[in-house]
Amino acid sequence: MRVLLAGNWKMNGVRASLAEIRALKRSIGAKPAADIVICPPATLLAEAARTVEDAPIGIGAQDCHWEASGAYTGDISAEMLRDAGAMSVILGHSERRQYHGESDRIVAAKIAAAGRAGLMAILCIGESEEQRDGGQAIPVVKNQLKASTEAEVSAAELVVAYEPVWAIGTGRTPKAQEIVEMHDAIRAELKQRFGSEGGQVRILYGGSVKPDNAAEILSLQGVNGALIGGASLRTADFLSILHTLPSR
Repeated sequence: MRVLLAGNWKMNGVRASLAEIRALKRSIGAKPAADIVICPPATLLAEAARTVEDAPIGIGAQDCHWEASGAYTGDISAEMLRDAGAMSVILGHSERRQYHGESDRIVAAKIAAAGRAGLMAILCIGESEEQRDGGQAIPVVKNQLKASTEAEVSAAELVVAYEPVWAIGTGRTPKAQEIVEMHDAIRAELKQRFGSEGGQVRILYGGSVKPDNAAEILSLQGVNGALIGGASLRTADFLSILHTLPSR
């Protein structure tokens, strides 16, 4: 299974920041060791997509509305994202769940919208520190996955990103065995939901992935890539992560 590295810029980046994408384009070569997706803010999507034309880099969005159009001031539909040049969209990120009150039901509707528009959905799931300390991490994450994929969704258009909430932006990461155990649990749930096709869904790890820990994380059993936050804003850091992978 080919590794996927997805960069989530979050609410960072202005037009001058596209220089980082241009630098990445110049540096990765024609056949990088992983599939690469960069998810800038919506204001940069169209220009970012033009920047990576003829390069092995995909452009993704960070959220979408569940409706194709309508009276939803300030929202952006999956169809609009696709029209702007996006090929994928991050959905259910813990920051959306926390700051915007998104439930699994809303995330499931957005995943269905992504499929309707032909976008790959990168579904984020993960437990809080209290849930981890209480021994509920695996049940919580499996329930999130199940509830977030109740709507019609194709396994071929789905990527799952496991992001323990307590590790995002904190510099902390779970122990290697904890990551492996969680990815195994997610894989089992995917197979139960999608049958044999669930074995082909890529499962990424996210949460303070940096150049100094990427090699260990990406070498773990069941880890099919990474969702990268702050390190994706700097081409040098992103390339350092990419270069931890063997050439293919």
